[in-house]
Amino acid sequence: MKGIVVYKGKYGATRQYAEWLGAELALPVQPAETLTIGKLSLFDYIVIGSSVYVGKLLMGRWLRKNLRLLAEKKLFLFIVCATPDSEPTKQAVIISRNVPASLLGQLNIFFLPGKLVRHKLSWKDALLLRLGGWAERDPVKKKAMLSDIDGVKMENLSKTIASVRRFTSGSSMLSPTAPL
Repeated sequence: MKGIVVYKGKYGATRQYAEWLGAELALPVQPAETLTIGKLSLFDYIVIGSSVYVGKLLMGRWLRKNLRLLAEKKLFLFIVCATPDSEPTKQAVIISRNVPASLLGQLNIFFLPGKLVRHKLSWKDALLLRLGGWAERDPVKKKAMLSDIDGVKMENLSKTIASVRRFTSGSSMLSPTAPL
């Protein structure tokens, strides 16, 4: 089976995860904006990586634009954001607002922690983050919004890698929450 890792991010965390996945699974890695539909059609499965910006997947438009072709593929989606697994309701909102419902049956979705390096943000993103931090009432969340974080680690990909390997080995198409 032929697969590819396609991604779109803003500050490097999504690209890092995509590169690690590509290396670990021996798959080509390509930014979404450089991938043609002709090339995409050559693959049996696609590992899609997207960061979240103000509640929106950067790959949301790409998913809708390529919906017809994607409907014929097995898909794995890793979402890089600050919404932890302890907030499944917020994760579900991200999915429902950004992922076409027709794709949900063939998607294995994984949420991965990202990173935030305040001095590398654009002035607009820094301002939005600062305003959001000031408005946040929860002191723990406020501190997190106003501090640098780096949760990008290779081990965060273990469930994603295992899921892709199960699929490519033909053993089954288990959900990402199935025991390893």
